[in-house]
Amino acid sequence: MVKHQPLQVYEKQVFVSFVTGIYGCRWKRYQRSQDESSRWECTWFVILCSSFLLLLFWGYFWLMARNDFNDFNWLVYNRSGEWRDETMPILASTTVGFSYVTFLLILALFHISLGQQLNLYWVHKMGVLATLLTTISGVIFVDDLWGDEWDILLASLQYTAPFLHLGALVTVTAISWLVAGYVVRREKSNIQVMVLFIYIVVLLALCLAPLTFTCPCIMDRHSLKPRPSVIGRRGAPMLAPENTVVSFNRALQHGASSLEADVTISVDGVPFLMRDHTLRRTTDVTKVFPARQYEDASFFNWTEIRSLNAGQWFLESDPYWTAASLTAKERSRIGNQTVCSLVEMLRLAAKANSSALLNIHKPPPEHPRYRSWFMDTLRAVQKAGIPLKRVTWTPDTDRGRVRGLHQTTSEKLSVEAIRQRGITSLTLHYSKASHKELQEYLANNVSVTVYPVNEPWLYSILWCSGVPSVSSDAPHVLRKVPYPIWLMSQSAYNFIWMTSDLVSVAIVIGVFFFQNYHMIRWRMSGMQNYNPEHIMLSAVARRSSRDVNIMKEKLIFSELNNGLSSTEELSLYPENGYVRYSHGGLSR
Repeated sequence: MVKHQPLQVYEKQVFVSFVTGIYGCRWKRYQRSQDESSRWECTWFVILCSSFLLLLFWGYFWLMARNDFNDFNWLVYNRSGEWRDETMPILASTTVGFSYVTFLLILALFHISLGQQLNLYWVHKMGVLATLLTTISGVIFVDDLWGDEWDILLASLQYTAPFLHLGALVTVTAISWLVAGYVVRREKSNIQVMVLFIYIVVLLALCLAPLTFTCPCIMDRHSLKPRPSVIGRRGAPMLAPENTVVSFNRALQHGASSLEADVTISVDGVPFLMRDHTLRRTTDVTKVFPARQYEDASFFNWTEIRSLNAGQWFLESDPYWTAASLTAKERSRIGNQTVCSLVEMLRLAAKANSSALLNIHKPPPEHPRYRSWFMDTLRAVQKAGIPLKRVTWTPDTDRGRVRGLHQTTSEKLSVEAIRQRGITSLTLHYSKASHKELQEYLANNVSVTVYPVNEPWLYSILWCSGVPSVSSDAPHVLRKVPYPIWLMSQSAYNFIWMTSDLVSVAIVIGVFFFQNYHMIRWRMSGMQNYNPEHIMLSAVARRSSRDVNIMKEKLIFSELNNGLSSTEELSLYPENGYVRYSHGGLSR
């Protein structure tokens, strides 16, 4: 005779209800299921993981690209004709999308750990899909407009690789619990073998990843070169309007050792400072000369250029979100700025005992000064009274006619080509200056200036690489970096690397052993005749649940089918989880 009592006892599971409710809108117990997830829901889980990884990459890219935000806005301006800070909506949407997808992924992992069926609510499916498509569109847009900026990732890895390695190692170690549970507690299949193989390959790759790192700041402290000098690129454009007298003054006040400017030749032969081809962005030409606002800046004469206001745009557009920090006196001075001439800038540099780097825009062929722009520039240098050895000449044209000025180029050349052209220094974008090439240039006494360097992390890398000078839009920021952000000896890093790898491997082995503990215990005890229900009943906690009760039922009928006599009595006590046989059966 078999005594029957209810096999299921309903109990409140607040946490499970919260997880399944938010993830799949399954707030009631009867709506949940511990069956295998369907292939369709597994596909959505893969899409969710892919969205998370893409957004993680996208967020990391914009975090590092902060160094070049102004260049991005400038490129957008050249395409659209309107100056706007396009980085803010991108950063806001990326932050919201990443937070949303990360939250759903955490809930999905809780589902897996709790043994709940994955069943993503359709609203979340639409949200994940919209986030994924928006991010892909952003990647395509950046690749089209700003494709060269992907190189920032290679530069940033020189700084962040050791920390990314530790973070990835911690993450892979943490998910070992889920992988072990999936591989050990289920019937063996090809998918389980593949999951286990992929996990082991990823773990081994992470353990050996530091062998491929090239981090300049992993070095002996005694080998650190002197602090790189800072060149004010167009002055201090984050604090004052670029290429104006007040901007150059602010750069010198914040420790800039040199000034860099963009030089354009007016129609009457006066060199003045202007980055853009037109005057629309940085002056009020649309109000003073509305019919000529799209005309090339070099086709204005000096009198017309001097009549324009070159500071009010900075207060109105606030390109670096710094206008609010200005005092009333500073705002008044900035609002009255005019276009700066080359002579004014050089006189300021000479007075401060500083030097100057000139990026000269050669006039178009139809310009009246097309053949005389070179002499116009040299006359301005001589008129300013600055020593010629303090002026660096950038254009590659007419180098044979330049006497007494330093020669530089923005083209990456071999050491032999540099010597043949009589060049004394290079001015390179950070994406073109690898650590190995920098070391080769410096070993051959070729001075290198790297631009643009606006973030402390990039400045620290170049400092460790031995770069003598950098060109920056933010001299006030770099002034606050008296030492590389982090510096570590090779032996210290090797110790951290090997220790973290050993700890990670030990934890993973321990997790797999613990998840497989009951199987190992029964095999060592020689109890090979136990069926899976015996093992699983002892492996789970002693509480009534759907899985426990199902296994109890299977165990009961399995023993009945194996030949219990009619006189044997089986008693089931579901309230405390015990199963007992009256004639020498199983007792728990």
